[in-house]
Amino acid sequence: MDFYLTALLQGLCFSALALGIYISMKIFNIPDITTDGSYTLGGVVTGILLTHHQSPYIILPAVIIAGGIAGALTGLIHTKLKINALLAGILVMTALYSVNLTIMGRSNLPLISVSSLFSLIHIVTDPNQNSFWILAVFVMVITFLIGYLLKTDFGIAMRATGNSESMIRALGVNTDRMKITGLALANALTALSGYLIVQFQGFADISMGIGIVIVGLGSVIIAETLINWFKITSVWLSLVLVLAGAVVFQLVLAFTLAIGVDANLLKIVTAGFVLLIVSLPRLSLLKAS
Repeated sequence: MDFYLTALLQGLCFSALALGIYISMKIFNIPDITTDGSYTLGGVVTGILLTHHQSPYIILPAVIIAGGIAGALTGLIHTKLKINALLAGILVMTALYSVNLTIMGRSNLPLISVSSLFSLIHIVTDPNQNSFWILAVFVMVITFLIGYLLKTDFGIAMRATGNSESMIRALGVNTDRMKITGLALANALTALSGYLIVQFQGFADISMGIGIVIVGLGSVIIAETLINWFKITSVWLSLVLVLAGAVVFQLVLAFTLAIGVDANLLKIVTAGFVLLIVSLPRLSLLKAS
């Protein structure tokens, strides 16, 4: 049971990442690879500041700003220099590797005997249950804020930019600014996942972000599949399904390890699972025809 509880907690840690991917890929239709770097950046900033005995409450805005700057930089390269969004993300992600390594000063940073968010707040006595309630509240607050933003006039303009850029530009909306803001927001959320996971696992590593975009993408694809199947139009329900997708994704990986699959093959299993989820709607259409 503890094994699956850990997977659940990791899923909650990755919820902010899934929301970030949802904003960049499903709202703006931008395949943002900056995710790999901004996730690590969030973790590295958290790890370094924790070792300097800074409070997690002070670290939180620093992580959000750092991730936001990374995303905004990708947006600026894409919109102002007219470089393909995928290439812009790759360039910033590559640069962030050096930035993260410079900030951390080494490839791995253990956080032994360092106070974290999970050790400062005590809701219940059991450590795992305590972590669950902290993460649950954290995720609910983030989801509420993102849901509220998407329902405002600004959020509607963001969604319209992804749906029909030419139409919303004709209405006088600065679409370049919308894209920069959207990517900044997406990567700030991604950095938040790095902030949570580093405190949860107790170390920061320079390679922790490699392939992390697949985790977020898999979570969003699970949610999108359910949204399409049930023809869901509610923004709030869509966000909840994205969160559920993050948890389900981690539980599937936990089940894979539980049945004895070699941990070295976990990346293959991850890729295969995402491929399966992507293919399901198309396979259903083929059977129907």
